[in-house]
Amino acid sequence: MTSNADRNEFSLLKTVPAVLRARGFRLYTQDGRRLIDLWLNGGAAVLGHTPPNLLRELKNTASRGLYAPFPHFTESRFIKALSKILPGRSFRFYAAPPPELTALFNTGKAALWRPFNDPVSPFAVAENAPFLVPVMPGIQLWRDNLPMGLCVAAAESENQLANLPASDILSPVLLAVVARGVYDLLAAQNRATPNFPHIAKALQSGKTWRQQGIYLYPKEKPAPETWTALFKKFLEAGFLLPPTPSHPLILPGELSAGEEAKLAAVLSP
Repeated sequence: MTSNADRNEFSLLKTVPAVLRARGFRLYTQDGRRLIDLWLNGGAAVLGHTPPNLLRELKNTASRGLYAPFPHFTESRFIKALSKILPGRSFRFYAAPPPELTALFNTGKAALWRPFNDPVSPFAVAENAPFLVPVMPGIQLWRDNLPMGLCVAAAESENQLANLPASDILSPVLLAVVARGVYDLLAAQNRATPNFPHIAKALQSGKTWRQQGIYLYPKEKPAPETWTALFKKFLEAGFLLPPTPSHPLILPGELSAGEEAKLAAVLSP
């Protein structure tokens, strides 16, 4: 379900012990370890791995047997929800990013949009970003750095979507879950400003990371071997780093005092 390039990019995940359970922002592995997840599936689990409303929606829709890509009212419900976060936009939905959308992304004409990227305005959109691919909470995988399972193209006008294929018909289970996830985002706007004073101090004094909202990005693009060493360092300390530096670190919604102090230490140079 992923390209050869993505298999290489995500190969660092093979160094992680088998994960038996994911609860909130923590992973529990087969060898008895507990890891703080700083990847959160590239942002698809930005609200944690077990948001109760999302799981309830998944159970209720799946219990009706709506796995197949039938036309269903959940599509209009998802559009309504998404329009509350990205008002005035026109949308197309795909099971996997079509080549036309990948080309726009690779040439810089389309950009990923993430919630909580701005501590003041949780759903802010850059003025120079007319074409967006939002990262949605729910069931998503990745292909060529774009979401799949559900990939959304969001443009300022329908005309901008003219060169893209028509939307796929997607499973009502998938659409119901992500629609619920969008409403959960709206209800969790304070997620944008977690209060982690030790981490804030470490970031201010360090030269490795820059922060945008809840996201941390390398200030300089790391070489593959540098990222591999960093991934192993974080893993040994009990934190799962993104398997590729093209994905940001995502600060968890909550940490214990000990976990925060430990993460601040590993973030320090």
